[in-house]
Amino acid sequence: MTAQRTAPRVPAPTGRLPLGGLLALAAVAFTAVVTEILPAGLLPAMSTELGVGESQIGALVAVYAVATAVTAIPLIALTRSIPRRPLLLTTVIGLSAANLVTAVADDYTVILVARTIGGALAGLIWATAPGYAMRLVTPDRAGRALSVAMIGTPLAFAFGSPIATAIGAALGWRAAFAIMAALGLALAAWAAIALPARPGEASARRPSLSAVVRMPGLAAVLATIAAFVLAHNVAYTYIAPLTVASGVAARLDLGLLVFGISAVAGVLTAGRLADRMPRGAVIGAAALLGAAMLAFGLLGAWPVAVYAALVVWGAAYGSAPTLLQSAPARIAGDAADVAQSMVVAVWNASIAGGAFLGGAVLDGLGAGALPWAALALIAVAALTAGTVRAAFRPVR
Repeated sequence: MTAQRTAPRVPAPTGRLPLGGLLALAAVAFTAVVTEILPAGLLPAMSTELGVGESQIGALVAVYAVATAVTAIPLIALTRSIPRRPLLLTTVIGLSAANLVTAVADDYTVILVARTIGGALAGLIWATAPGYAMRLVTPDRAGRALSVAMIGTPLAFAFGSPIATAIGAALGWRAAFAIMAALGLALAAWAAIALPARPGEASARRPSLSAVVRMPGLAAVLATIAAFVLAHNVAYTYIAPLTVASGVAARLDLGLLVFGISAVAGVLTAGRLADRMPRGAVIGAAALLGAAMLAFGLLGAWPVAVYAALVVWGAAYGSAPTLLQSAPARIAGDAADVAQSMVVAVWNASIAGGAFLGGAVLDGLGAGALPWAALALIAVAALTAGTVRAAFRPVR
């Protein structure tokens, strides 16, 4: 009699938030974001030691983001059947390896290749983690679960990058990347223990990529994401010149800290709203972002108004990952990771597009025109979210 191999037991979604697993996902997101933006804070030291221009070090950030945008969809398409936990652990370990190569390599080209691979692996993380978090709980708590898993992103911007940059200044830029590599390995061990198993997509129930993008409401969600993220990045990429008139640019570190703390609050607030009233919450986030841009446009010379605008702006943008990523997962169902890979591609392309568009506005019309350009894009996001009924639906 031959022994039968049984599939590993998959725990059922729970009505309680599994904080251990969700915080592990949040820590993974934290690591991915800090890894992406770390060269920006270490730019002078890396440029001097590697013997390349500062713009080439800046390219290490750009290539990471571009690789994330370009590879997310094809990599998810290739890995749809793989169980989620080993896939996520593999990507985290690979990201740690990319950081380790960056820490020890003497050749700029080797580091550039490592950053490109790291960006591709980050795309897999961003495409996998939201759906993973939402599948750990019952549908009525999916938004709250996602808000916990996404809290690592604003924390990375508010605290992770400044801390890592300080480590680089004290111990050298290579030490900063080495610490990120070690942190990633520790997180992989934590995630292996804390995350329940979740299967990949069954081949019999696997819709094609074109079928996923044609699901009712998904194209409208992607359009909303594009307009919202473009609006944010048109202004945020050039926040230094945007805050010169008020004098806040002289203490921009404080301004960004205010933004980051408010963004954390936005993430935590968005969870319940994403479950109960996603359409109203998205429109509300767009309204908050619009109010912040109006404050910059009309009262941009007043420091108090600018700090208040940063609070409102942080809350609006902090809520965006939960509100805008929970909707595609609900629309796509079992194909949530494919939908999330499309979100990753659109989100990262919009980051780059916002930087280019904002630069054109800044060069052509000056910093004072940036809030108004962002406001026009915010109106598009709110209009799209408000008119397409299939896009943002509450849990029934």
